[in-house]
Formats: sequence, structure tokens, C-alpha cells
Amino acid sequence: MNQKYKTVIDLKQNRIKRSDFKAPFWARNRHVQTLWPRFIQRRRPLALRVEKLQLPDNDEVSVVWGQPEATLSSKGIAVIFHGLEGSVKSHYANDLMAELQSQGWQTVLMHFRGCGGEPNKTSRAYHSGETEDANFFMDWLNKQFPDLPKVAIGFSLGANMLLKLLGETPKQSFLKAAVAVSTPFKLAECAESINQGFSKVYQSYLLKSMVKTLRAKMRIIDYKGLLSIDDKKAAKLTNFKEFDQNVTAPLHGFADADDYYQKCSAISFLKHIETPTLVLHSIDDPFMNEAVLPEEHELSEAVQLELSETGGHVGFLQGTPWNPNIWFHKRISDFIAPFAINTSV
Repeated sequence: MNQKYKTVIDLKQNRIKRSDFKAPFWARNRHVQTLWPRFIQRRRPLALRVEKLQLPDNDEVSVVWGQPEATLSSKGIAVIFHGLEGSVKSHYANDLMAELQSQGWQTVLMHFRGCGGEPNKTSRAYHSGETEDANFFMDWLNKQFPDLPKVAIGFSLGANMLLKLLGETPKQSFLKAAVAVSTPFKLAECAESINQGFSKVYQSYLLKSMVKTLRAKMRIIDYKGLLSIDDKKAAKLTNFKEFDQNVTAPLHGFADADDYYQKCSAISFLKHIETPTLVLHSIDDPFMNEAVLPEEHELSEAVQLELSETGGHVGFLQGTPWNPNIWFHKRISDFIAPFAINTSV
């Protein structure tokens, strides 16, 4: 571990603290932490109800509710934002929703455009800084349930988006609290880090899905004049930087990938957040490196960053191989508990 961050989490800080998470002996490796929950651990049972939400530009996203439906007896509504190419089926989303439902929270996940198994209707997609749809969704949700307190939990790309949203709208009244897990605070640094060593395996896995979605949309939407690449060139994109340079940036009004990274990285928005926010992060996250981590002066008084030495990317696996559990379920539950209905903050 970089001595700089070992010192940070060993010292008493106001806004940066050492996490309580400790990896068991069999899961200290960051790739075990990242891959075991995704590919080996069984998913918790979760009943779902899907609803389509019409967006202002006539596109739509699917909104997935945990069952039973929200009532005034619910503790509140916990909103989930998934990560890159994620969905309600992602291990972190499914299992956290099941956990919070069991505690009396109503849960709901908003799929980003084109996620959840269906291509969206417009050329637009989603990206790490796309807050417009989330803002529209939160406004819609607030109108549906004005009397229920709402909290939000974002994972990875969804964590970056959520922190940016909170920083852009510090006076927002939709959310009482928020949690961000495994945030890519500095997008340019992350794009470079995940293009090195074994981390390329994760990049390849995600990029394959991104390119597949793009090429499927190219068969039904005319991208001429929007993108400088065609189907054949799209198939040859080899890393996130190339994808963001040729697809993300031109589709969403950025000059290039670097412009996108600079304008959408959560690091620039953390100091503006006024909503009580917990950020959980592992220093050994294989999707990024220690250079992405914010320093205390970059955090507002409302933001608490908890760092662990191990945990991988959206991992935080504990227990035994035959009875594993996810540490952040309880940490998130404890953090949002004071914001539930009929409790004082």
C-alpha cells in the first residue's frame, strides 16, 4: 500500500477514516474479493416489479421495484444506481435490495439507458456523469411518494454519477442521505489503470458488452453525423479510452475523452455536497489505483470517506467460503437507519 494512504487511514481525520472491514484469510486477494460475489456466491431471492419511465425526450428507462410495493408503513425508499453495464441482476444490486427489503425499506433501481436487457430508443446512452435522467427519476419518485424519506446508494459508475448529482445540486431535497461504493473518482486515471496488467480482463469483459450494445443499436439507429466510426471500427475498439473518445464523448456533447473525464469525475464535486454522504472504498480496487483517492480538503463536511486496505471492487466479502456475506450490507443499513421514517436525524 502507498505510504501516503496508509498514513491517512491510520491518523484520526475528520472526514477520512479507516474502515471496519477486514478481509478473511481466504479472500485477501483483490481479485477474489471482486470475482467471488459476482460468479460464485448465490444470489438472494428477490421479487421484482418492472415499470417503464418515459423520459422528456421520448426515450425510456426501466425502473425495477422490490416487492411488496411501498406503503406508508415502509421505513422509506432506498434508491439503487448500478455500475457500468450493470442491472438489477448485478450481485451488489440484487443482494442489497433483498437485504434492505427485509429490514422494511422499499427498494427501487433505475436502469440507465440501454441497460437491463433492452436497447433504448435514442442514440444517447449513459455515462459516469449523466445526471439528467437520475434527476428526472428522483423528481418523479418524489411526486409518487412525497411523504416517504428517500436515500440513494450508488455503485461504481453509479456512485460517480450520484456524487456528481449531489455536488451539482447541493440544495437538493429529494434525498436525505447517500452512499457511494467503489467510486472511480478520477475517470482519466481509472481508464489508464484498468488498461494495465490483469485489470485488462475486467476492461475486456465490460467493453465487450458495451460494444455489443452499440453495434446492436447501429442496426436500428443511423449514427452517421453522430459518430466517426462505423460497425466495423466499433468492433475493433480495444479499451475504455478509445470507446470514450469515439463514442461517449461525441454522443454526449464532449470535445473528446479527456473533456468528458475532466467534466464528469466525481472528485470535482465532492466539496460541494451538503447531503449526508458515506463513501466506502478499498485501496486495492483493481479497477483503479490509489491516485484516484480524494484528500480531505477535497471533501465537504457532509462527506465521510471510509477506506479499507482490502475489499476489491464492489466486493467487501467476509465470512467463510461455505457461508460468505457482504460487509457493506450492514454498514449501509446502519448509516441510513437514522433517516428512516419516524426517526430523528
